Amino acid sequence: MQSKFDPFETALDEARALTLLREATRGAEDGELFLERRRAEALHFDDGRLKTASYDASEGFGLRAVNGEVAGYAHSTEISESALKRAVETARLAVGQGGGTLAEPPRATNQRLYTDADPIGGTDFPVKIDTLREIDAFARDLDPRVVQVSASLAASMQEVVILRPDGTRIMDTRPMTRVNVSVIIEQDGRRESGSAGGGGRVGLDGLIDPKDWQDKAREALRIAKVNLDAVPAPAGQMDIVLGPGWPGILLHEAVGHGLEGDFNRKGSSNFTGKIGQQVASKGVTVIDDGTIPDRRGSITVDDEGTPSGKTTLIEDGILVGYMQDRQNARLMGVAPTGNGRRQSYAHAPMPRMTNTYMAGGDSDPADLIASLKDGLYAVGFGGGQVDITNGKFVFSCTEAYRVENGKIGAAVKGATLIGDGATAMMQIRGLGNDMALDPGMGNCGKAGQWVPVGVGQPTVLMGGLTVGGSAA
Repeated sequence: MQSKFDPFETALDEARALTLLREATRGAEDGELFLERRRAEALHFDDGRLKTASYDASEGFGLRAVNGEVAGYAHSTEISESALKRAVETARLAVGQGGGTLAEPPRATNQRLYTDADPIGGTDFPVKIDTLREIDAFARDLDPRVVQVSASLAASMQEVVILRPDGTRIMDTRPMTRVNVSVIIEQDGRRESGSAGGGGRVGLDGLIDPKDWQDKAREALRIAKVNLDAVPAPAGQMDIVLGPGWPGILLHEAVGHGLEGDFNRKGSSNFTGKIGQQVASKGVTVIDDGTIPDRRGSITVDDEGTPSGKTTLIEDGILVGYMQDRQNARLMGVAPTGNGRRQSYAHAPMPRMTNTYMAGGDSDPADLIASLKDGLYAVGFGGGQVDITNGKFVFSCTEAYRVENGKIGAAVKGATLIGDGATAMMQIRGLGNDMALDPGMGNCGKAGQWVPVGVGQPTVLMGGLTVGGSAA
């Protein structure tokens, strides 16, 4: 068992570090010393054998001084007083002559949203290998058409310590685990694949339980079988019903990024200046919530030390708020929302989503599907592209079905959904009573930084999207 990460016990004198931090932020409006240790393990079992096994460990610090719109940032893999002194010189370049008044520190919190148990060392290595081997054998036994199985197991532990200029020290220990299963089946010379997975800020115990991974293997096979019978997708303007849970990735990308504070402060978002205006159909409420226990996107505190929050962004179709870090909140004259996140100590924080979802409605999902005369029922999504400035998106469907006269018909393959977030939100015609979060597999990229996130939504009836397909 590895000892707890406490750099002020092993590498730095806390009083000296605080003195240097105060020197870096003298005359600034904000800043912090962010120290981190991260460990990560990943195992990949493919084609009947262990293909790769990796273990990575890193630690370092990032020092930031913020003055107005300018931020000075320096980071180092060496946690020492000499490295910190060099970082102070760099960070102070942003402060200049100063003149700023140091902002109030974040409020304290005693909440704990996830375990601090070690997800890597908590399970013996041979047990992990045996689990992957069992997944492989189980998936192959499910159907004689299975020709390839891939199974992966990943676990990481991020430990952070944040020292603020007022002397506040904030600590957080963030576990993360995930199991994925993919299968390929073959019939009459045609091969199709399916995959399923998930996890969260939990230990590995639950994920290596046979009941959990067997369900994932069955789901991966189900999707592969659906794809095996799929026909080419139609093309044209159609009404769409989006399934619950993971399809919320479309909301995340097409709308969520546009509701981050920095894009709106700079005027580059399609939602800039629209607080108080209707931006979605009546009944649509969108929330970013980092306080859901054990979820992949949850954080006890953000990477500036602000406790995470539950922030309503759109309420009954009206835009009511943005996601904020400390710098953009201060510049926009609002309170931070606990959304200041960074990939690692080598990156400065910025406004980022946590778990972003659309609240459920009161419609029976079956009734929403029955109302479709000619359209698609899309329940799985793969990759997509979005332009933040106008919300235009293109998303590929990994599982979708043709619906005619209210009846779900053949599965289709090769379908893409094309539209823009602002228009799509105004064309929502019905919300199911089945709101669900995704199984815990989202990663979000922004400005070269990646952080884990969650998404969710109920069944959604949306009108007038363009479907790209290959059917004649």
